[in-house]
Amino acid sequence: MVNYISNAAMPIIILLIVGYGLKEKIKVYDTFLDGAKEGLEMVFRLLPTLIGIFMAIGALRSSGILDLIVKIISPICIFFDLPSQIMPLALIRPISGSASMAVAVDIMQEFGVDSTIGMIASTIMGSTETTLYTIAVYTGCVGIKKIRFALATALIADFVGMLTSIIICKIL
Repeated sequence: MVNYISNAAMPIIILLIVGYGLKEKIKVYDTFLDGAKEGLEMVFRLLPTLIGIFMAIGALRSSGILDLIVKIISPICIFFDLPSQIMPLALIRPISGSASMAVAVDIMQEFGVDSTIGMIASTIMGSTETTLYTIAVYTGCVGIKKIRFALATALIADFVGMLTSIIICKIL
């Protein structure tokens, strides 16, 4: 029954939209084309931002700077009894979802999914956001240039999410 409903959901929604458009005498196809045109224009406006972010992520991962930062932060992690193995994930998560997914998979392959580090990595993935990417995309769409307070607040929220993930996973 659930499979039938899920297969029928999209055609039913499309029929409802077309039916509503006919009832209200709206040119549904023309409206659809206008929306598709606006969507493509938005993609072209965002493309330079996305290319810049992806280039920066590639440079970070291949240059070894990430490993250097982890080595510098490791004494602080040891002092606060934080697992230094999740530091690459904590550093890359605010920047990129796909890169952080790759780092999380590496962590889980090395330590196991049921290990404390594996659980911390998966909890961080679920409780934080790709902040820089999200802010770049959303503010780029509407042309906002001054983002420092939104960025600072979002990065603080990511830090709190990561710290809370570590604390909860260590308790459980």
